[in-house]
Amino acid sequence: MNAVAVVLGGGQGTRLLPLTRERSKPAVPIGGKYRLVDIPISNCINSGIRQIYVLTQFNSESLHRHIQSTYQFDPFSRGFVRILAAQQTPDSASWFQGTADAVRQSMHYFLEDKPDFVVILSGDQLYRMNFAEIIQQHMDHKADVTICTKPVSRKDAYQLGIMHVDEKQRIVTFKEKPGDTPALDELRAPLYDDERYLASMGIYVFNTSVIQKLLENEETDFGKHIIPESIHSHNVYSYIYEGYWRDIGTLPSFWEANLGLTEVVPEFSFYDPDAPIYTAMRYLPPSKINGCDLNRCLLSEGCIVSGHRILHSVIGIRAIIGDGSVIEHSVVMGADFYETDARDRKQPAVGIGRDCYIKNARIGDGVYISPDGKKQNESTDLYTVQDGVIVIAKNAVIPSGIRL
Repeated sequence: MNAVAVVLGGGQGTRLLPLTRERSKPAVPIGGKYRLVDIPISNCINSGIRQIYVLTQFNSESLHRHIQSTYQFDPFSRGFVRILAAQQTPDSASWFQGTADAVRQSMHYFLEDKPDFVVILSGDQLYRMNFAEIIQQHMDHKADVTICTKPVSRKDAYQLGIMHVDEKQRIVTFKEKPGDTPALDELRAPLYDDERYLASMGIYVFNTSVIQKLLENEETDFGKHIIPESIHSHNVYSYIYEGYWRDIGTLPSFWEANLGLTEVVPEFSFYDPDAPIYTAMRYLPPSKINGCDLNRCLLSEGCIVSGHRILHSVIGIRAIIGDGSVIEHSVVMGADFYETDARDRKQPAVGIGRDCYIKNARIGDGVYISPDGKKQNESTDLYTVQDGVIVIAKNAVIPSGIRL
């Protein structure tokens, strides 16, 4: 299997603000200790794809730092994770204008490996997949392009790219965000008894010669331009994926995906020994529990917990939680450092202080944080509210006694 993988580093990620205020979407933490970009890279490694390119452009410094410190292959192997940042060249004076344009501008780099297949992946999704199986089906069908699809209900289908396939899974129709209209009725998947639609996952396998030909134009986006056109000119097939998959594009989806990991039997688990998810080695000490009622929570390494109760929550690395604090249905991002020196007494210490009710946030004593009573899409210097989820931004300072 001679394939290279190309991970798209994402745009501005405005729907994930304030999480993307200082980082790109693939650099956003997931599950307490991982980054979103670890998901596609780990899936590649577990699938036997070791030539991996990550295309970056926006707020990319922390993403670059994470990749460079994490993915260091045996020098005697051909494996690598290589960053291709947007750049101005004699042939192109513009930055990446979209997913297809990003691949077009970077393609000459990964064509040096002379791959038979190019696998295009998103950097902001949570799933576990064996790409070798997709490539095998791709070859069996003598496909030019294979698009991974996920069966979804009607309430989710109208805002996604929807495929209609024939009995051999060849895609005959594609509509990008068809809306809840009669046009959607014609796209219903005949493979299922209940009302299901095949949605694009943004995961593509191309024959190398085909992607070169399809990008011989100025179209900028795969979903809007390249894929719809390819259906009329090439053999395009669907690989139907029935497992867990989530696009982490909004604050509610980020919150739901994280808290879903705390279930007794989660839909997605990091505890698969045959297909592990890799991330940075931090050499942190074990988490220390001074006294706390812990129930359905993920507790990352390096934490010091003295709280009253933590329920249905994800606690990130180096989190400090003071006496008497209650944390419920929350994602605590943790911290990048410990404060071991004398602190500025004009602001709280990094972490969550004493008797609080709820990245690098400083939350003082007696703070109460809840989305109740907040306006939809309300945003201030201290917090952002979206669909009932309240987010305290990285480096925010919440003084003692504040009720948010």
